[in-house]
Amino acid sequence: MNVADPAALAARYARNLPRYTSYPTAAQFTDAVGPDDARDWLRAVPAGDALSLYLHVPFCDTLCRFCGCNTAVLRSADARAAYAALLIEELRRITRQLGTGHSLSHLQWGGGTPTTLPVGTLRQVMQTIRNSFTLLPDAEISIEIDPRHLPAHYPAVLHELGFNRASLGVQDINPAVQEACGRIQSLEQTTACIDALRGAGIDSINIDLIYGLPRQNVQGVRDTAAAIAALSPDRLAVFGYAHVPWKQKRQNLMPTGELPDAIARFEQRAAINDALCAAGYLPVGLDHYSRPDDRMGRAARDGTLHRNFQGYTTDPATVLIGVGASAISSYPQGMTQNAVSSAAYARLMGETPDSLPVVRGVRRTMDDRLRAQVIERLMCDMDIDLDAFTMRHGLPQDSFEDDLRKLSGLEADGFVIISGRRLRVTEEGRAFLRHVAAAFDRHLDMDMPQRHASGV
Repeated sequence: MNVADPAALAARYARNLPRYTSYPTAAQFTDAVGPDDARDWLRAVPAGDALSLYLHVPFCDTLCRFCGCNTAVLRSADARAAYAALLIEELRRITRQLGTGHSLSHLQWGGGTPTTLPVGTLRQVMQTIRNSFTLLPDAEISIEIDPRHLPAHYPAVLHELGFNRASLGVQDINPAVQEACGRIQSLEQTTACIDALRGAGIDSINIDLIYGLPRQNVQGVRDTAAAIAALSPDRLAVFGYAHVPWKQKRQNLMPTGELPDAIARFEQRAAINDALCAAGYLPVGLDHYSRPDDRMGRAARDGTLHRNFQGYTTDPATVLIGVGASAISSYPQGMTQNAVSSAAYARLMGETPDSLPVVRGVRRTMDDRLRAQVIERLMCDMDIDLDAFTMRHGLPQDSFEDDLRKLSGLEADGFVIISGRRLRVTEEGRAFLRHVAAAFDRHLDMDMPQRHASGV
């Protein structure tokens, strides 16, 4: 990435933007969409279609100050088991509407820290899933893990239950940064966790890194990226820290006066990118990196990469069903979200025994569906032929002309190339993919900017 004049870039592009893991984005969700919509959309899924399933566990052993996720500390094993029982009940309600005979192409457990669940309850939920769906032979079965709190017996259990991919949070290995963020995790802990997972037969490893945290600097993030690359993870996600204290007050516990400014964030991102590319990783979309032989690397090369609420994925399923507190489901007709807190989720599950715990969502118009495809291809391929797209969908030839005109500044800076109606994002423009996508977002001007994180 060219950061020859980062101050000028920061002045032009430091605005709040969605991450475009969906379109419309979650900022458009309202309570006008509810459990009846979820029921109807589940019933409309064609019999036999492969689906994607996401389960959310909103518990951690300790809270990281930087985290913007829906999580809380829950010490009681009985309370965690009770939450797992709710997951099983929600799965039962889902399959009652969906019907049987569907296969799963992807299954992901996220959080929070799903491995906070007692082994027995995790096993019960997984058995319910296998009784309700058919896991395809090449299905990716993934789980998020905190290397600081993974019980010694858990890797073998995960392998027994069919997990074939694990995602580990690392963020930064510098002790000063870790102290500021309230996440003390040595490189040795991370290495031992990876070794234990691989030793148990879980060979595919993802690692998350973050830039833009308090006390980070260019040399520090470069050192972190190089050290983690030496552990040979299959994929890495490199996120810019999203400072959203209006959403998560815990972020104010960090020394926010030591947050890097927009210029420093540009430079840190560039340093991580250079270190990972030098280590042989392939940049994927906005913020992922993959070994060239990994399934994600192959998908990025052949144009079959996708993007959903979990980020970049090789999953081709057009329906993603979210289970658990705050989980989001995505259907062709729209999206739904469950009650956010675990308490509200449990209460709604108890009060409405024949209904799904959905509290909000958004319906997709035909224009939304088309723009979602354009945005996804730009976020994944960094390239789209709008003439071919409009012809394929029977649209007027001049469709998206107003959106293309919004890209003149990015074009002048060399971040996009527009040739006729062919739009290509340059390698230097990769860091600005969200800005490119925003040009096609008809809802953005109606959003309140503070609902999104920095686009830099």
